[in-house]
Amino acid sequence: MKHHTSIHCLLVSACLSICLFATGCKEHYSDGERVGTVTKFSKAGVIWDSWDGLLNITQTGMNSSGSPFAFSLDNDRDDQEHLVRILQECQVKGYKVKLKYHQVWGLKNVFSNRGESDYFIDDLEIIDRDFANPLKNRQTGRVVDTVYVVIDKAELQKHIRRNKK
Repeated sequence: MKHHTSIHCLLVSACLSICLFATGCKEHYSDGERVGTVTKFSKAGVIWDSWDGLLNITQTGMNSSGSPFAFSLDNDRDDQEHLVRILQECQVKGYKVKLKYHQVWGLKNVFSNRGESDYFIDDLEIIDRDFANPLKNRQTGRVVDTVYVVIDKAELQKHIRRNKK
């Protein structure tokens, strides 16, 4: 009788653990936006084909030094072809884009059947079409004069002390 009760407790605890893990899976574990240029975008896969890419993150027009942001297009999306065309154009032409995404957690993409990464693109916005060629269609300037400034630390400290009095 004791052996039968311990098996029953073990089964109940296993079922509870599975239920807790399954309900802990989230489709929108996190939501966010990233800005940059698409450096890789391709379709690949062994069992499930998926569209995956890399975004070189930029800040105020300059490239950041961090690793690229890996993203995927969800295989379950109905409008995937539209986003594929836009992302391919952005990659080829070097457009600066803002990607809106959500991250999944748990069993939502455990076999990478929806994409290689857990970050799925919900929407995108082209921010700058001339990002890759900043001099295109812009007037070039000319140097009028050059000024060099040398700051003497000791003189600066004297000036600060005089102004405090």
